[in-house]
Amino acid sequence: MDSPRRRLPGTQRREQLLSCALEQFCRHGYARSTTSELARAAGVTEPVIYRHFESKKHLFVELIRRTGEKTIRTWEEALAGAEDPAQRLLRLLGENPMVTGEMRQTYRVIFQAVAETDDPDIRRVVAEHVHRLHTFLVRELTLAREQHKIAGRFSPEIIAWLLINTGLGYGMLDALGVPGHGADGSGAQSKDVIARLLLGRASEGDGVQA
Repeated sequence: MDSPRRRLPGTQRREQLLSCALEQFCRHGYARSTTSELARAAGVTEPVIYRHFESKKHLFVELIRRTGEKTIRTWEEALAGAEDPAQRLLRLLGENPMVTGEMRQTYRVIFQAVAETDDPDIRRVVAEHVHRLHTFLVRELTLAREQHKIAGRFSPEIIAWLLINTGLGYGMLDALGVPGHGADGSGAQSKDVIARLLLGRASEGDGVQA
C-alpha cells in the first residue's frame, strides 16, 4: 500500500483518488461506497485519503467541482476556431456533457448521488455547478443576440435555462435507455429543432423540414 515506489506528488494523488472514487461511486453508488473500499481500489491506506480530503463527502464535492471545470474545458475546445456566434451555438448544441464521452458516466454518478442524499453541501455545490454552466451559455447567447444571430424576444438567461433543462431531460432519458427519444421517424433530432428555433437553421443534413 502506497509504497515509496508508488508515492505520487500531491496533485497527481488527488487526481488518482478522484478517478478511483468515480469508479467506486459508479459501481456501488455514493451512499454505499466507503473510504476503506476507495483506499483498496486506489492502492493506498485510508489515512492517505484523509490527507487529501476531509471525508467522503468532501471528496465527492471536489469531484463535482472537477466535473464543472472539465465541462467548461470541453465546451471551450468545441468552440475553438469558431468565431461566428451562430456556429458557436450550433457546436454547443451538439456537446451535451451528460451524453458525451467520459463526462457521461460522471454526470450519472452526480445525479444518482443527489437522489440518494439530502445533504445541503452536496446540493449546494451541484447548484453552483449548474449556475456556472448557465453563465457560460448566457455569455454565448448574449454575443449571438448582439450580432443579430438570434431574436431578442427572449432573454439570454431564459434561453440558457431552456437549453439546460432540455439537456438534463435528454441526459436522463439516455441514462434510462429510453429507445428513440430525441428523434422522430424522419431522423430529425431535438437539438436541430432548437437550433432552427434559435437561429433559423440547424446542422448540415438534419432531418428538420424548413
